[in-house]
Amino acid sequence: MTATPETVPATQEEKPVETPAAATEEPKKVEEPKKIEEPKKNVTSADVFSMFGGGAPKPKREEQDDPNEPKGNKEAGEEEAPESPDVHFEPLVTLEKIDVKTNEESEEQAFKMRAKLFKFDRETREWKERGTGDVRLLKHKENGKTRLVMRRDKTLKVCANHYIVPDMKLSPNVGSDRSWVWNTSADVSEGEPEAQTLAIRFANSENANLFKEAFIKAQQENEALITKEG
Repeated sequence: MTATPETVPATQEEKPVETPAAATEEPKKVEEPKKIEEPKKNVTSADVFSMFGGGAPKPKREEQDDPNEPKGNKEAGEEEAPESPDVHFEPLVTLEKIDVKTNEESEEQAFKMRAKLFKFDRETREWKERGTGDVRLLKHKENGKTRLVMRRDKTLKVCANHYIVPDMKLSPNVGSDRSWVWNTSADVSEGEPEAQTLAIRFANSENANLFKEAFIKAQQENEALITKEG
């Protein structure tokens, strides 16, 4: 009987061959931890964003909600230089406050309206713009006389300054219902009294009529004062 001893070794040889094959397959599965490289990409991208003032949204919200941090300083590096608030420079020249008088302190405003003023140039025979601003009628608190004063916007330079006397007459400008023309013999807007022909234009006819009513009223009041003085 030689058949039985041959079958036993055959079964013993197959078992040791299968065990190493299973052991070699298990280390191959261990190589899966290579996926750890994925968080490295997130770290490098955050670093790149931080170089340009970016980053995760949470740190930004914390910086905006922090009341102790100065406005506009979003990067942490800027916190290291808070020297500007502590710096103090002594002025080389000390300027004193000067009260500028406009000669309007003793007057009260009776009328005010925005308009554009023109002056007639006798040499060129043309109208020239004097400025845009508020035309006002100012009444003196003591003597009661009213004058017309107009200043340019922004610069506040005087472009009209004269008393409203009885011989003045407002005439409608040709072809316009929102502008008036009149003559004055003593406009002092340039310093010295000078005869001028002035024209004023308003935004609409309603404003122009309001100016005419206030002008005539001041003219009548000044005429009464002049008659009383004479």
